[in-house]
Amino acid sequence: MLETSKFTKIDEEFICENCGKKVPKLGYTSRNHCPYCLHSKHLDINPGDRAETCHGILEPIGVEMNSKKGYVIIFKCKKCGAIRKNKAADDDNMEKIIELSVAKNK
Repeated sequence: MLETSKFTKIDEEFICENCGKKVPKLGYTSRNHCPYCLHSKHLDINPGDRAETCHGILEPIGVEMNSKKGYVIIFKCKKCGAIRKNKAADDDNMEKIIELSVAKNK
């Protein structure tokens, strides 16, 4: 029996609710967060399902290195406090990622 994926690909443009910039499609997988300020929106229970009812702003609070995924951004929802993680995208603001990694190690 095949296991169904918990990942629904949704790669669409959006306006970041944190910084107001227009965020383009990623092109190779689903866009999860703003590449400029790294904020996201608490929309999914499983990636791409849009089943979360919170809809709060996910603030980047840290970053970790994963040997397979590379940089993984850690988010905390400003509304409900949930912690989420997502792989950094190729076009993410590397200065912001470095700031998060330095802040985590202080």
